[in-house]
Amino acid sequence: MKATAHAEQVRDPSKPKPKAKQKQMPSAGEARASGSGVQRATGRVRAEWFSLLDAWGAAGRQYRQIADWLTSEHGLSNWWAQKLIVEYEQARGLRDPGVRPDGTFEVGASKTVAVPVERLVAAFVDAGLRGRWLPGAVLHERGSQAERTLRFDWGDGTTRIVVSFSATGKAKTQVVLQHQHLPDASSGEEMKAYWRERLTALKTLLEEAQTKES
Repeated sequence: MKATAHAEQVRDPSKPKPKAKQKQMPSAGEARASGSGVQRATGRVRAEWFSLLDAWGAAGRQYRQIADWLTSEHGLSNWWAQKLIVEYEQARGLRDPGVRPDGTFEVGASKTVAVPVERLVAAFVDAGLRGRWLPGAVLHERGSQAERTLRFDWGDGTTRIVVSFSATGKAKTQVVLQHQHLPDASSGEEMKAYWRERLTALKTLLEEAQTKES
């Protein structure tokens, strides 16, 4: 009986270490759907990531160092790395809620509306219809992604709106809105209250119209 030798494959140290395959960015609706979304996208729940970051000493390191470690050593996309860093620093008291890595603030609001997704999208892109629930607002559309995510410059263009839509039933849709690049916490609180009020107005407008048509 002959023994078969298996040569051990050794990586050439002169060659760069292959990059881990990055996990892709989800839609805003998917990312906010549940805590399990983190595990599905990254392979670990938040608590596990936070423990890893603690053990590595992330609390005493700069944002860029942490981001590089998460992307190169753990294969996370830039989007997931940023999301986890922000949540980690907020959980450890190192960052105020809503503060982004660049120092600006971001707030969000969501609402489930009993209409098909197409009607909810139209309420944002049709200027006439939009004016009925968002009067006086100046929005400039930046683009869309698979017709389920809309991006707008808000007002003078210094802040941005990202709106995503997720069908939750045959005639029911969730809209998730993020207002980004706000200058301070006070502006964040003001816009958060504003968007909650406006999305409630949007829900009332569309559902009343839907009822009349039924």
